[in-house]
Parts: sequence; C-alpha cells; structure tokens
Amino acid sequence: MHPQLAAAQAPEVVLLPLTPAWVEAVVAVEQTAYTHPWSRRHFHDTLAAGHHARLLVARAASEWPQGGECAPGDELIGYYVAMRGVDEVHLLNITVAPAHQRRGWGRLLLDAFALWARGEAAQCAWLEVRASNARAQAVYEAHGYRRMGLRRGYYPAARGEREDAVVMCLPLASSSPEPGA
Repeated sequence: MHPQLAAAQAPEVVLLPLTPAWVEAVVAVEQTAYTHPWSRRHFHDTLAAGHHARLLVARAASEWPQGGECAPGDELIGYYVAMRGVDEVHLLNITVAPAHQRRGWGRLLLDAFALWARGEAAQCAWLEVRASNARAQAVYEAHGYRRMGLRRGYYPAARGEREDAVVMCLPLASSSPEPGA
C-alpha cells in the first residue's frame, strides 16, 4: 500500500462525550473488563444526571459524524465517568477495554480527567479502587494520587462477599487534603 494512502486510513484517537448511541458499546466493554460491571441503566443514569463522561475512540480519519455519534469502524478503547461536587470531582468509573490495556490508554484517560477537573476548579479529584487491584493503584500513585483511607466492604466480590476500596485523592490545589487529615 502506498504510504500516503496508509496514513490517510490510519485511525485517529479522539476523546468524545458519552452519548446514547455509545451506551451499547460501553456496556460491552464494561462486561468484558469486570466481574461486577456497571449495568446499562448505570450509563443511562449517568447521561440523565449530566455527569461528565468521555470516551477514547479509535476512528478512521475519513469518518467524522456530527455530535460525537458512532461512525462505521469506530473502536472504543476506554472511557471514564466523573461527577462534580463542591470544590471536588469524583471519578466514578474508568475503564480500558481488555484488548487495549497496558498501552498507556489508562494514563491518557487519567490525564484527560485531571485536565477537566482542573478546569472545574476542583481542589481534589477523588476515586475508589479495589484493595486487590494493585496494578491500578500503582498507576494512580504514579499520577500523583495519594491514599486517603479505606471503605470497608465497598465493592461486591465473589460468592456474595464484599471487598474493601482504597480511597485516593489527586491534590489539584494547595489547599487539598493531606493523607490522614
């Protein structure tokens, strides 16, 4: 294939808002990524509540529909859902499709989230992560998140049991909370 033709067909990676047209693709990724995934209703409720939700999508450079809708050949790499609070934001869900993990896409989503959070004048960006998910905790810590505490029995686990969540905060301003404060 001619190099210019190959470049013209190479996908671009874009950040798009979550829209109803994307919910089925997001649910499909969610179900492959987690043992206890969010439901379709969670994502529709996210839209209804006006939460900040963004998708990372590989899209053919020639395909650009209007309004963040799906285009033929789009591939969902990952997404995040966040909620505004008073002087803070909360990362409710961040997911990279299993086929795209360990390629830096999660870090890119975290960067996009932090940029949005700073634009919201948040003092801190909060999240919870499963206590057993050491890989995710290491990624968050590398991005500047600090461990702030533990929520006992926060997540559903196997056989009807519960798993603790590590609560983490990314300080975004000088008055952000310190661990143990």
